[in-house]
Formats: sequence, C-alpha cells, structure tokens
Amino acid sequence: MKSEIINVGTEIILGNIVNTHSRYLSEELAKIGIDVYYHVSVGDNKRRLEEIIKTALDRSDLIILTGGLGPTEDDITKDCVASVLNKELIFSEKIMKDIDDFYYARNIKFVKSVERQAYIIEGCEALKNEVGTAPGIYVKENDKIVILLPGPPRELENVFENCVIPKLKKKTNEIIESKTLSVFGIGESNVEDAIIDLINKQTNPTIATYAKDGHVEVRVTAKSNKLEVAGSLIENTVKHVEAKIGEYIFSKELESLEEVVFKILMDKGLKIGFCESCTGGLISSRFTRIPGSSAVFDRGIVTYSNQAKMDEVSVSPEDLDKYGAVSKQVAIGMARGLYNKCDIDIAVSVTGIAGPTGGSKEKPVGLVYFGVVFKDKEYTVKRVFLGDRHKVQNKTANTVFDLVRKLLLGKEI
Repeated sequence: MKSEIINVGTEIILGNIVNTHSRYLSEELAKIGIDVYYHVSVGDNKRRLEEIIKTALDRSDLIILTGGLGPTEDDITKDCVASVLNKELIFSEKIMKDIDDFYYARNIKFVKSVERQAYIIEGCEALKNEVGTAPGIYVKENDKIVILLPGPPRELENVFENCVIPKLKKKTNEIIESKTLSVFGIGESNVEDAIIDLINKQTNPTIATYAKDGHVEVRVTAKSNKLEVAGSLIENTVKHVEAKIGEYIFSKELESLEEVVFKILMDKGLKIGFCESCTGGLISSRFTRIPGSSAVFDRGIVTYSNQAKMDEVSVSPEDLDKYGAVSKQVAIGMARGLYNKCDIDIAVSVTGIAGPTGGSKEKPVGLVYFGVVFKDKEYTVKRVFLGDRHKVQNKTANTVFDLVRKLLLGKEI
C-alpha cells in the first residue's frame, strides 16, 4: 500500500512551527507495514490544496491529511477533500453534542464558529477525538482511503492511535520492525565508511545512518509478515554492524548518553558528582532531567572563576598561575578537589574555552580539558571541538557522559 502524508497549514510553510507530524506518522505507519512514499506540505490555499489532493489520489492508495479541521475560515481541509471527491458536507447532531459536552465539561464559553467542526463529509466515518473538538474523518472512495486528522499533535496522536491504527492493521499483514543503534565518538561519514559493505549488500533488512544532535544513529529495518522473522533478521544484521563499530555503540534502546550512564551507576550502586567551568551547569542539568537521578547524583558545582576553583574545590593557585584555568593540571585539580570534598565514587570536571572569544594560538576556542577521579585513579583527557558556543558546550557534556560510560564498563578513555 502506497501512502502519502499531506500537512496543511501556512504556518508550516512559513516555518513558524516545526512539522513533527510527518515523522510521527511515518514511523507509526512503518510499524504496521505501510510504506510512506510522499511527504507534502501546503498552505491554506483552496486551489493549491485541491491540486495536491488530486495528485495524491492519482499516485497513492492511502492519503493522510493533517490540520485544517478547526473552526476558522482558513480551516479548509474538509471543504477541499469534499470538493475533490464531489461530496457534500453534512451537519452531524452527534458530533455537535460531543462538542457541546466538551465545552461544558471544561467550563469554556461556547463559540458559534465551532459549529463548523460538526460538519463531516457525506458517506464518511467520523473518528472520535477524545482530547479536542475536531473529529478525524475516514473516507473510503473506491480503492482509495483518505484520512483527515486534527492538527494539534496531542489530538492527532489520540485519533490516529485509537481510531486509525486499528483500521489500517486490517489492510496489511506485513510488519516493519526497526532497531536503532546510537553511536558516539565517530562521525556519520566514518560510520558509513566502516559499514559500507553491509550497506551495499542490503536488501532486507536495510541499513541507514542519520546524523543526530551530538551523535549518529544506525537504523536497521526489516520487513516480514511475522514479527519473530523480522526480529531475527534485524538481530543478525545488528551483530554484523557491532563487529564493525561496536566500540562506539552506546545504546540499542534510543537512550541518551546520560541515561546510559545513569543506568550503569544504578546497577553498580555508585555515586557521581560534576565540577563544571565552561559548561556552566549544563552537565548537571542534563543528568538531573532523568527521573530518579538523585539516587546516584551527589552534587554539581559550577566553578566558573579562578577564585571559585580555589574556594570550592581547592585548586592550587600555583597551577592556575603557571598553567592557566584551561589546562590538564587544573582539570584534574578540580576533579580531585570534588572527589575529596564529597562522598562520591566518581568525580568529573571540565574546563575549557567555549567561545566565541577568549581563544589563542596555544589555546584555541573549543579546547576543553576533562578530569576524572574514579576509584582513586586519575585521568585527564584533551579535546578540541568545532562549532559555536552552544555546540562546544553540548559536545563537552556528551563527551563527559561517554568518558564516564567507558570507565564504568572497564574500557580505556
């Protein structure tokens, strides 16, 4: 079954909102064996939208439209679909009652324009929207299926998961399964180069690489009419990928680096602390976003100035004078001071030049030193990162979590 996703809304075309619908729907359709061939975005223009719908009907078996089902005059999706299919819009007393009940239950003043949402395409099936007022619409026209979904993500997902998925599962007996390997410490082009022989041979499963924010993902996707067969195909291919780049794979469960570190610390019953300079608390902030992190996280200290480094973690004034704040001597001094100050098993420090100013020929922007004390052993690592201030700080945080992960697993850093 060829499917197509049409996202309706001028705000999408102008870039005022991020279009997350295409990704969500494509991933969910893939899980039930439906291939998405086209993604289209179109503004709130009747002529252009009708042209897009006609094109979609010519080339696709399943067309899903998102947005444009609201109460205002620029919500034209229903009108355009009805026009292309030569159907009328029919007022539904039942839907109107659902809308009335929705407003009443939330003590919201009724707005007459909302009555537009009670009109549905003749001969279609309304799809219950449990978290909003605009119902979805399911149209079966000859050998084509046209589905209209509300635009707000929470409403779209509610209607799609509760109403659409059960219907579409009956249309296909094919299953598409995926496994994503998260990779850190090697760029996308290097990943692809390392597994290029597997990519060139791919049929089923397929292998694709994606550059993400701070890491790379390798997605292995298999298609079968049986879940266990698809799973077996994936696991066999994953083993081949691991043989090539296993040292860089940090997760096979779509976890972040910090989530992986958290789990290892929990398993080992260890506590960690961070002493940050150039990241200004980013590392601690990311780690404490994880529910339950208090079980393994003792404290994070931001020692931004030289005085703070001396006051909070007893960095040697002589080291600061001789080597400067951005140096391996100060980095390990920060980690050592934190380790001695707290009842923790592992202390990590960072000091660097995030930019855009402050760099020199000897110490360029992007230079970061890492200090780690773990089980009374001390480690220092030097990195030079490219990018703006935001990227340098995020790369520093990612590297911290990867260094800790490796140490906890007994690997070299």
